[in-house]
Order: sequence, then structure tokens, then C-alpha cells
Amino acid sequence: MRDPYSVLGVAKTASEGDIKKAFRKLAKKYHPDQNKDDPGAQQRFAEVNQAYEIVGDKDKRAQFDRGEIDAEGKQRFQSKGFDGFSGFEDFGAAGGAQGFRSSGGNTGGFDDILNDIFGGFGGRGGRSGAGAGAGPGGFAGAGAGARAKAPPRKKGKNAEIIARVSLEDIVNSGKTQVTLPSGKTVNVTLPKGVEEGEKIRLKGQGHPGEHGGPAGDVMVEVRIKPHKLFEMKGTDLHLDLPLTLYEAVLGAKVRTPTLSGAVNLTIPPNTSSGKAMRLKGKGLPNKNGGHGDLLVKPQIIMAPHSDNELDTLMKAWKEITPYRARGPEYD
Repeated sequence: MRDPYSVLGVAKTASEGDIKKAFRKLAKKYHPDQNKDDPGAQQRFAEVNQAYEIVGDKDKRAQFDRGEIDAEGKQRFQSKGFDGFSGFEDFGAAGGAQGFRSSGGNTGGFDDILNDIFGGFGGRGGRSGAGAGAGPGGFAGAGAGARAKAPPRKKGKNAEIIARVSLEDIVNSGKTQVTLPSGKTVNVTLPKGVEEGEKIRLKGQGHPGEHGGPAGDVMVEVRIKPHKLFEMKGTDLHLDLPLTLYEAVLGAKVRTPTLSGAVNLTIPPNTSSGKAMRLKGKGLPNKNGGHGDLLVKPQIIMAPHSDNELDTLMKAWKEITPYRARGPEYD
């Protein structure tokens, strides 16, 4: 086993933070799941693990620096007071490296670090992933195999849901109903100024986690239903309002629908088709807490049948009061 400082590429005076940083970098680089076609990476990974077992632990690092243990964690023979057998007390029947590891001790968050790095590799930790016999003489495999641990907790998958929202929902209730993966139906509050395709996150409402991990989230994508009367343009709404010829000529009060209830709209005399009238605040909510407007465009509708009196009137009107409906650009 090489000097653990050299294995990690740090100086003997390196701080705990520098040692941990070096270990994370090398463990990620040589992990077997990252190097399936490189058998040598597995041995290098085991060597990095063993090095961090020594210098990543405050007490073991101090013992190594004082020469009390070697790079594999084995106790060195002491010349003072040696009785011929005391140097073997930590070796045990399973071999020096395994006996040393099974004695316990703080490894500076070794398992936590590997779980942080490799949590995405099918839940495999760095030590169990190294495999038996990964290190010189098989010591890394023996030490890792001796420490079986529960599989890591994994967050559940997110669920994607499409919510089809009506304009009435947006203006009146500000909510829509969705069915979660669990089968439960809940009301989702729509954000102010919600737009087509906007996504709303419901935390912890997705698929359940594994091994006690938290549930995933639900991502609700908003799709706005087309309306039979109103057309959306941003937060403004547009409405075509049919008028009779006499309402357009003489003027009238016409009952006009809005998303919050019908209103009586005053149509001035001699109203032309397509000239929009604005109803302020009758549009959709915006992100500032206000509302857009409703723009009403009159559309003059002729009677479904011909009328001799109207024909006579129009002929006389044409002679007495002719006017242009189109500009010069139509000439």
C-alpha cells in the first residue's frame, strides 16, 4: 500500500477539508460504475478508499503520522516493551486489514461522502461498489463486504399532469382540479396572470420514494381551453358582438356577456362593424394583481330574408346620401 497522502495527492500538512475534497474527486473519477471497461480503475478506487480510511480519520491520521500504524491501518511493532506477541492483537483470524477495519472508529463521514457522490448509481455506495478483491491482496473487498448497510433513501419520481383550465376558472375561482398519482383529487391555486404552458409544482405529491425516501413532486402544466365567445390576447379578451342594422343605425343598449356576468353595453347611433369598444377590467387577471380589458367589436348582421321596403329605402339613400366605406387604398 502506497503512502495515503501520495495516493490522494495531498501534502502531509493538508487540512481536513482539502483531504475530503481530494477524496471526493478521485472517488468519483475511479468509481467502477464510471469505468466499466477499465479493470484498473477498480483497484485504483479501492486504493483511494483505503487511503481515506487512514488520513480521513483524525485519530488514525495522527497514529499514521506518529508511525504507530502503516498505510493499511496495521499496527507497527514497537521496540519498547515488545513481548513477542503484543503486536498481533489487532490482526484477528480474518487478516490484518479486516481486523483493523472491524475495530470501528470514525472515518470522517466516509459513507456519507460516497453516498453523496454516487447516490445516482442505482443506490450503490462507493465501498460496496468496489467489489471483493478490489485492492491489493483483496483487503478492500474484505473490508467493504464486512460492512453491509441499508440501501440509501431515494426520492420518488416526479409526475407530469396536464390541467385543462377554462377562462371562467381563471377569472372566478382562480383554481382548477387535478387528480394526483395516488388517485386523490385536489384543488390547485392558479398563479396570478397564469399563461398557457405554465407549470405549477406540488411538492411531495408525486410518486412515493424508495427505502423511506421522500415522495417526488407533481408538475401541473396549464392548458387553457378555447372559449366559444372570447379570444385571448395576453390578459385582454376580444368579443365579436352581433348587432341588427337598426341597432347600429339608431343606437341601443345590448346585453353583452363577460366572464364575471353580463352587462348592458350602450351602442351609439351610426355604429360601424369592427370599431372596438373597451370594457376596462373585464379581462383576465395579470401578475400585478389587476385585470386586462374586454374589447367588444360590433358586427352588423343583416336580416335573414330580403325586404322590399328596405331595398327601396337603400336605393333612395344611395341617391340622396352617398358615402365611401373604403379608402383610396382599395381603388
